[in-house]
Amino acid sequence: NKADAFGLTRAKEAGIPTAVLSHLAYANREDFDSALTRIIDNFQPRLVVLAGFMRILSSAFVSHYAGRLINIHPSLLPDFPGINTHQRALDANVTRHGASVHFVTEELDGGPVIARHSIPVVPADTPESLAARVLEQEHRLYPKVVAWFASGDLKMTERGARHANITLPHTHEIE
Repeated sequence: NKADAFGLTRAKEAGIPTAVLSHLAYANREDFDSALTRIIDNFQPRLVVLAGFMRILSSAFVSHYAGRLINIHPSLLPDFPGINTHQRALDANVTRHGASVHFVTEELDGGPVIARHSIPVVPADTPESLAARVLEQEHRLYPKVVAWFASGDLKMTERGARHANITLPHTHEIE
């Protein structure tokens, strides 16, 4: 939804088709998500990967892509869902923080966690320094999870939003 996103440049250079859709052109979230669904479905994706997409998705959108929609979040879920995760982690005096990849469900950042990568929180950390170190781990973690899905090693069988059966080729914690 951001025409200047660096990922679009990388995709173009790799010959990957892209589309940009501004939510500002739509009266409400449902209309935007409906248009977004039509565009995404043209690509017939096996997996929809949210990266830097900071919009809450409608129930209809999430249901349409159930089991094929993943997100990366800058905390060790279930700790610190939502925004301001790094400041909240520092305020809570945690000793470890990190990133999580999870299946998207209707509950914000509440879908089954696929994999996490943790890093130590150091005394000198600020929200900005912690965010930068977590982002480095996000860039390592997300491609691994996408590769697992692409190879068939990662599957989700829905048994309710919080009780999915996830089969992983490795441990949930990535080092």
